[in-house]
Amino acid sequence: MLDLAVAYREETFERMRDPLAERDVAVHHVPSDGRTIPLADPPWSRDEFDAGFVYPSRAMEGGVVDALLDVPWVNDREAVLTSRNKAGVVAELEQAGVPVPETVLVSNPADESALLSAFERFDPPVVVKPNSTTRGVGVAKVGDADSYLGVTDYLDLVHDYRATGDKSFLVQEYVPGATDYRAMVVDGECVGGVERQIPDDADADRWKHNVHRGAVATGVDLPADLRDLAERTADALGIDFLGVDLLVTDERAVVNETNARPTIDAETKYDAGFYDRLADLIRRTAENGTD
Repeated sequence: MLDLAVAYREETFERMRDPLAERDVAVHHVPSDGRTIPLADPPWSRDEFDAGFVYPSRAMEGGVVDALLDVPWVNDREAVLTSRNKAGVVAELEQAGVPVPETVLVSNPADESALLSAFERFDPPVVVKPNSTTRGVGVAKVGDADSYLGVTDYLDLVHDYRATGDKSFLVQEYVPGATDYRAMVVDGECVGGVERQIPDDADADRWKHNVHRGAVATGVDLPADLRDLAERTADALGIDFLGVDLLVTDERAVVNETNARPTIDAETKYDAGFYDRLADLIRRTAENGTD
């Protein structure tokens, strides 16, 4: 039996525990945030686990957990930080020939003429999003220059605080009428995905498809071209376990964002071999870490 330390949200831990146990992987929850950790007397021993899944979301606490556990990770710190940098992902995929929305990176502080120049590259509305947040936090859609400058004013106010780390944000084309999919890639193969929809009874002006914002995820059989697009994305970024967010219209499909710490949904929403492939990736990670 292989012992796996899961530094992940509790909902994912609960869903993966029994399926992986059936595949001889014992799952143990090792959350790093919202708790105290005595560093001279930690709650875990260094030889307690064979591998980790996935590197903690907070880099500072993650460094502590990584030092205390001393395990190889399915998605290590570099993979998590790579995926979290939205502009970096778009740039990497653009260079690899993977279709993405047209995007401008703004590194604050930028003067008003530069901001307006970025806005004028697009047919409004545009999407403005912080470069390194998740769950749709801080993402806005604006349709005119004054509203756009108002949003960037708020970002300036936030960035005035020295504690703010990443001060960059993206100005990105809005893809109207797109269907939103989250494809899951495990060790280079797309193993299924979900379509994310705004509930029918929601306000007609709602446009964000984040599940944490109330969208509903329904398992779908992704067509071959979308599976290939997700696999090309994971390969270009070099990330073994990856959620790939796709926006699909009648004319094209683009990779909107990626997530190296994707929530694992109900097993029925993925292909039959999802947990077999995940267990194989965990074993390979553990074996490579002991070479």
